[in-house]
Amino acid sequence: MCYEVASSIVDVMSTVTAPGTRSPAPARPRTRLDWRLRFGGLSLIWGFSFLLIKIGTEGYAPFQVTLGRLLFGTAVLAAAMAVKRERLPRGGRVWGHLAVAAFFLNALPFSLFAYSELTIPSTLAGICNATSPLWGMALSLVALSEDRPTRVRFAGLGLGFLGVLTVLGAWQGFHGLDATGTALALLASLSYPIGWIYVRRTLAGTGNSHLSMTGAQLLLATVQLAVVTPLFSGFPAHVSWVPLLAVAALGALGTGLAVLVQYGLVAEVGPTTAQMVTYFIPVIATAAGVAILGESLRWTTPVGAVIVLAGAALTQVRRGA
Repeated sequence: MCYEVASSIVDVMSTVTAPGTRSPAPARPRTRLDWRLRFGGLSLIWGFSFLLIKIGTEGYAPFQVTLGRLLFGTAVLAAAMAVKRERLPRGGRVWGHLAVAAFFLNALPFSLFAYSELTIPSTLAGICNATSPLWGMALSLVALSEDRPTRVRFAGLGLGFLGVLTVLGAWQGFHGLDATGTALALLASLSYPIGWIYVRRTLAGTGNSHLSMTGAQLLLATVQLAVVTPLFSGFPAHVSWVPLLAVAALGALGTGLAVLVQYGLVAEVGPTTAQMVTYFIPVIATAAGVAILGESLRWTTPVGAVIVLAGAALTQVRRGA
């Protein structure tokens, strides 16, 4: 998940203390890994996610990969909730909104990325993921009247989409590009800000912790995929162990553990510093795809990626910053 979107969701959903209640006394600080090490670990986990998707789809259908990812990710969050004695949120309205959030933030983009990597390299999928902040700003112009961009952010939007055209090789007639797979990856990156805007409009101030809300969201996404997968993919004819291990790592680490690390980073260093992980993900995804999977790399890919990231950075510059 794009970190800019993810950290915004954390800000919206993190209303742990209900109105009118007293905040608990601060707990004694516990020994934990330095935030820089956790930042680096999160960058690696999310950067390698696209490689793991590619390996998973070599043995299983895309919907099966996504369902497995959600199962393992939900299990990690369920364990964390049990340790912290967290309960799932209550109320039909909250669960209804969470079901929509689960679709746009988990079920749909995870499935689209899995399908896209049947025909495009993991390096391209990782770079497409970095366009989420660009889509987010474009959508906020329409959906969030209070979020008015500056000229700098407008320039970032234009620069970012220029970078997308460079990555896709527009100047060479999109030669050798699988249009369907690329479109699916870009749609997946678009799905995240749609979900974020929906969460921001409907789930702010619920009084539930971010762990409880995200655990319920992943649970609902798992149910959604459990319904869809048998209809379109059936059940695996045999067990492919390496792809299965890749799916398990993708879910347990890239979907479950990463969320927990993400919350800690946002709480400790703030969303501005924490979201810098966004700019490392496509770099790691590209390096992993080339070094481990032997994927080819045209000059337009790294050059375009740099332009995309520069544009994405400019779209995050706030007024008066």
